[in-house]
Amino acid sequence: MTPEEFEGLLTAEGQELLEGLRGHDPVDDLAAATRLRRTHDAPLVAAALSQARLRQRAVAKFGAVDAHRMYFTPHGLEQSTRASVAAHRAARFAADAGSAGERAGVTDLCCGVGGDAIAMLRAGLAVTAVDRDPLTCAVVRANAAALGLADRLEVVCADVRDVGTAGRAGVFVDPARRTARGRVFDPEAYSPPLSWALEAAASGSPGAVKVAPGIPHEAVPEGAEAEWISDGGDVKEAVLWFGGGVRPGARRATLLPSGASLVGRGLPDPQVRPVGRYLYEPDGAVIRAHLVAEVAQELDGGLVDPTIAYVTADGLRATPYATAYEVTDVLPFGLKRLKALVREREIGVLTVKKRGSAVDPDDLRRRVRPKGPHSATVFLTRVCGAPSMLLAHPARGRSQT
Repeated sequence: MTPEEFEGLLTAEGQELLEGLRGHDPVDDLAAATRLRRTHDAPLVAAALSQARLRQRAVAKFGAVDAHRMYFTPHGLEQSTRASVAAHRAARFAADAGSAGERAGVTDLCCGVGGDAIAMLRAGLAVTAVDRDPLTCAVVRANAAALGLADRLEVVCADVRDVGTAGRAGVFVDPARRTARGRVFDPEAYSPPLSWALEAAASGSPGAVKVAPGIPHEAVPEGAEAEWISDGGDVKEAVLWFGGGVRPGARRATLLPSGASLVGRGLPDPQVRPVGRYLYEPDGAVIRAHLVAEVAQELDGGLVDPTIAYVTADGLRATPYATAYEVTDVLPFGLKRLKALVREREIGVLTVKKRGSAVDPDDLRRRVRPKGPHSATVFLTRVCGAPSMLLAHPARGRSQT
């Protein structure tokens, strides 16, 4: 889609087409295209059908209300930040940039379709959104206008490396980590390179760079605070923070939607101990941030194996950072033994979780053939180095200390 074709969607005719396609089933694209081309230009119909498909996909990230008012490009939607994560980051920018005054601003470099810019605008910040693609810039402007946020947005269509960040309290950089050929693994092959993005972010107060959650800890600059963010249990991204109220060298795990945030205290690795009554599965952000020791200390627990991020304890304690299971059986790994146990307990729904095991969960379920009115979870893991099975169910009842 060209910028000119996109502008057609903003006309009264384009808006009418989009409204008519709300709730449209993509399976009917051919029939809809044939019908609509009788009264509308073919390029406009194609643009509207494409936008309708993108809006339906965008619901998962932006929610139905915003998704059906916003505009997207395929690449921009794929790379955009989930609204809940963007809102969390925007709140940090707003809090840390508060000393800059009522009109505190953020320069959003590599803004894409504007997911982060929208969250920052809603947090009360003025935003300068920068992208070198003319179509993307047009989409950002349209999104801000559609959501009633255009009065505090400036869009600059340029290479981010040609745009200064002076005069803005905050700087946010989201370098592209994909090309037409797929994901880019070399940080210096990002667009712009990660080294440039880090330098630009370090000029902000605060400044932040969005990076992949798999970033090695040794690649985090000494002066940065690294934050891993999960949403609904799924790790979404990592952010490297500079300046402002940042804690240099800190490692943080933030869990959404609760907003619970755990900061590392530099604890040594937890002790390995026998499996207790409860098994705790730490959130992925906690694991990525290397904060399992902090969770184990909070739970008065230890590890089932020195290389496995499962915490075990004798007591049940409430924590936002891990999911608790009550263990009923601890057994050496064996398919026949598990099959017999599942049959004996009349387990019809068997959830298979694994860590440190090469067994395929779907294949295991097919071979065990669970049948019955009950449910259970089996953890395939190692206990003190030995392949093991832990049969459990979600812990219920009041916390016990």
